[in-house]
Amino acid sequence: MSSASLNPSTRPEAIDALVSGVDRYNPQNISVLEDYLYHQIRHREYDAFANLAVLKLYQFNPELYNPDVVLNILLKALCAAPLPDFNLCVALISDRPVSTDEDTEDHVPTLLPELQRLSSLLHRCRFPAFWSAYNSDALALLRDNYTVEFAGFEDAVREVALRAVRATFKRITTDRLSSYLNLQGEALDAYIAKLGWAQENGVVSIPANPDNQIQASVVRENIQFNQLQKLITHAYNA
Repeated sequence: MSSASLNPSTRPEAIDALVSGVDRYNPQNISVLEDYLYHQIRHREYDAFANLAVLKLYQFNPELYNPDVVLNILLKALCAAPLPDFNLCVALISDRPVSTDEDTEDHVPTLLPELQRLSSLLHRCRFPAFWSAYNSDALALLRDNYTVEFAGFEDAVREVALRAVRATFKRITTDRLSSYLNLQGEALDAYIAKLGWAQENGVVSIPANPDNQIQASVVRENIQFNQLQKLITHAYNA
């Protein structure tokens, strides 16, 4: 987990005071943390530490469990790939309590295996397969009830793909980039232009960065003659 997700600059002072002390395990604060999660969803922010505190409170207080909150936390963590946030969240809900709210349908058992599959695809950089699975009929429930309310969900996934592209390629075909980003035609052109990347004859050039540049390194060993003499003498006597 990165320091940015542990202590994001966008975290309000009141939330910081809450999650930085023992008060984060006070069940009376659950509504504050849940409201903060929905603030993150609306404003494209992410606070992994605060969201994990919600799941921990659900562990300690099963009667507070809200399946919709759980799924939204998982979606936030999914978009943090390749960080391990999603698996940390899954570990906290492995002994999932039963929802006691009859007015809230629990979709976690249905959607969790699908979300785990999506997470696996992202971590293995299988972006075309991710989009195919995400847009399938099997995940209509997820799209119609959750990501539709999630500001910038698809763009957040595209950022995961872009991090991999920046680290791997100097040049990439527009067709391949299109499959990674799930964008075509003018939408893809506009997205590339927004990134400031050059595009010519169906090939996109990725700006140089420390990850996509191959640089030769020279290792110099500074061995004194007396050290070499001791080594030879030791080898001879052995």
